[in-house]
Amino acid sequence: MVDRANRPSALNAPAAAAPGAQVDIVGEGASAKVTATLPSGESVEVLLYGATVTSWKSNGGKTENLFLSEAAAVDGSKAVRGGIPVVFPVFGPPPKSGHATSALPQHGFARTSRWEYLGKSSSEDALDGNSVKLDFGLYTSGLSEDARKAWPFDFGLVYSITLAKDSLQTVINVRNEGENSFEFQFLLHTYLKVQDISKVAVNGLLGVQYVDKVLNASTHTESNSSVTISGEVDRVYSSIPQDTTSVLEDGKPRYDVVRDNLQDTVVWNPWIEKANSIGDFQPKDGYKNMVCIEVGAVNGWQKLEKGEVFEGGQVIKSLL
Repeated sequence: MVDRANRPSALNAPAAAAPGAQVDIVGEGASAKVTATLPSGESVEVLLYGATVTSWKSNGGKTENLFLSEAAAVDGSKAVRGGIPVVFPVFGPPPKSGHATSALPQHGFARTSRWEYLGKSSSEDALDGNSVKLDFGLYTSGLSEDARKAWPFDFGLVYSITLAKDSLQTVINVRNEGENSFEFQFLLHTYLKVQDISKVAVNGLLGVQYVDKVLNASTHTESNSSVTISGEVDRVYSSIPQDTTSVLEDGKPRYDVVRDNLQDTVVWNPWIEKANSIGDFQPKDGYKNMVCIEVGAVNGWQKLEKGEVFEGGQVIKSLL
């Protein structure tokens, strides 16, 4: 057999690309939302109003992980009750006077503003198609006239939501785009869905100082390794040393909430009387099927000078 010096090399067929996530924009106007579904079935839905995550399904799309009130407004008429609302630039009722946020409504304007969908991308390590990142933006120019008047600072927010097979990552990037410094607070008001609140325990808060809003905003130190809920709970845990807060149900791990550059966590459940007093909380016994684990920077204020950037967020792992 003659060996030819210039014989053609073997052709290497390119590997078939894995199918990517399906991303769609559904609806119009204030009800428009972005949906993403992985090839394996997991999905997320994000309302452009407030950039509020209203659904996150894991386990091949069979398990809903977020509680959404049956009476939640998803038409842009008010903040969404449930899912993951974005709280910025103030948490709770603003200071009564003397602060730049004093003229703002409770929880600020991010959750009641129309965000811009900036597009999708795949994570570098997700060549199997089992991850997709959705980016949303909110800028000074996108605010209502009332919001701009109440908080006259130039800023930019980019909110990144990454859906993976067993987790959801939500990260905020805050940039000061003006000449003047500003202060802000930030929180992700996550409503996690559970089967039975009486069987839920929250771990990872032992020894942490908290403000109990149910007990006249008095300060306490958590003495229980597992926090259980048998009545209204509204606590702000601050300067938590470890990154992970875990939710167990019936003794079994259900969620891990992993904070990134955020030191505080609110634990909230309205219980019977409060749920009855909240007009858009339905069903009224829905408090049995949810617990809020809300990561944020709410103990004091974050300050950004001209051109500075703050970034923080969470990864929620569904452990079913």
